[in-house]
Amino acid sequence: MNKKLDHLSARVRSKCMTRREFMGRAAALGVSTAVAGTVFANAARAAGPVKGGTLRVGLQGGESTNSLDPALAVGDVEFVNVRTFGECLANVAPDGSLDFRAAESVEASDDGKVWTYKIRSGVEFHNGKTMTSEDVLRTMERHSNEDATSGALGIMKGIESMRADGDYFQVTLSIANADLPYLLADYHLVIQPDGGFDNPTAGIGTGAYVIKADEPGARHVFTKFKNYWDEERGHVDAVENIVLNDATARTAALQSGQVHMINRVEPKIAQLLARAPNIDVKRVSGPGHYVFIMHVDTEPFDNNDLRLALKYAIDREEMVDKILRGYGTVGNDFPINKAYPLFDETIPQRTYDPAKAAEHYAKSGHDGSPIILQVADVAFPGAVDAAALFQQTAQAAGIPLEIKREPNDGYWSEVWNKRPFCASYWSGRPVQDQMYSTAYLSTADWNDTRWKVPAFDDMMLAARGELDPIRRKEIYSHMARMLRDQGGLICPMFNDFVEGVSADVQGWIEDPNLGMMNGLAPQKCWLV
Repeated sequence: MNKKLDHLSARVRSKCMTRREFMGRAAALGVSTAVAGTVFANAARAAGPVKGGTLRVGLQGGESTNSLDPALAVGDVEFVNVRTFGECLANVAPDGSLDFRAAESVEASDDGKVWTYKIRSGVEFHNGKTMTSEDVLRTMERHSNEDATSGALGIMKGIESMRADGDYFQVTLSIANADLPYLLADYHLVIQPDGGFDNPTAGIGTGAYVIKADEPGARHVFTKFKNYWDEERGHVDAVENIVLNDATARTAALQSGQVHMINRVEPKIAQLLARAPNIDVKRVSGPGHYVFIMHVDTEPFDNNDLRLALKYAIDREEMVDKILRGYGTVGNDFPINKAYPLFDETIPQRTYDPAKAAEHYAKSGHDGSPIILQVADVAFPGAVDAAALFQQTAQAAGIPLEIKREPNDGYWSEVWNKRPFCASYWSGRPVQDQMYSTAYLSTADWNDTRWKVPAFDDMMLAARGELDPIRRKEIYSHMARMLRDQGGLICPMFNDFVEGVSADVQGWIEDPNLGMMNGLAPQKCWLV
């Protein structure tokens, strides 16, 4: 039987047999489904990428208000969409190095203030125009403009000037920053023709796939771009990103074969799903975190004693156990964990303390009226249950927390970054400067706690210009402690990225940067 199984494996490696055929013949030989699946997977990996087919992706995080403008990408559907049709100067690779895309390389001046990118030649936009350094410059100019309301606005603030010169794009900083290439790898900074000034929502980029159907809140269909420059990506003929916000429907679609992969597998069903035939549950830890955010400039959250009362009133360990089921770690009310370079592990861990919560609540002078926490299922997996746990532990401290459940559709456009107290999530960023620049710099468009503290801004800029890692770590530690004790962020837990993938999919790799292989699963994976 082993020789026959070896023969079948050889046919898979030579790409002469599909998975369905292999599994059928292996079953006829008396090979168990589990063993046959493992043998096939090993043979398929050895065979290398298979071209063709339609890859269907089931995603939570889509709304009827979604846009193809990379500047506005918020939820997971928009994120995966822009990754599917567009490319940035570089991506951050799974090992933390830079994977150059629109650029071929980057060099820095000795003082770390001037960065020069060599723009890749022969790259074509989906509209037939050849990408130039001028397109790169215009893209960066648009995301530097506050009118664009770009999610990358905060990271553009330290740029003094930019220019395009032939095949080169050059950035001059007011303060040295060794992390600049990582900042400009932000997924919002998709290179568009003329920077997207004419029509940022057209979905035109240089990526492996061209937008063919754009149905916000329902589905987004892409077909292979015939003039794509990188033969090592874009293996399938088409990609369909399907909005499946309901966790049960999303899981059922994967189990029935309607989709090949799903994001945000709920931790409470992850182990059960992993036992299903022909499905793999992928998990990787990283910088992602689930949060409750308070606007520090809005009553009653403009009172730090009230904020501290709520921070002490949440049981982080319970949330990791009951909501994440172990697929994550405890948070500490600032957005950085050990996934980041220069993380300070000596910062004391805040724990649930109802007595201290009650003490701060009394000091706040709050009038006892309900404190409204707005939440929806799309905020993060288990968000509604997490809010209910929060309500219970707050009640034990005498804090009148009231949960208001919101519709999934419109949550990211009508609640997040608009209402003063709500549930949310952050996927994290590769380096601390980028996380802080995106969400905690005073001028950042996505400053969703309204944290606008000049001293904090000054420390962030000082850290950018500090090339001594020991001193830089000290500055980041001060920033973390300030946010932890004064900010509007309640961060109870850092989540693993947990995703479900059909055994028909090959090419999956662990990428801790963001979910769905940093949004690149449709480009890097193939079907067998």
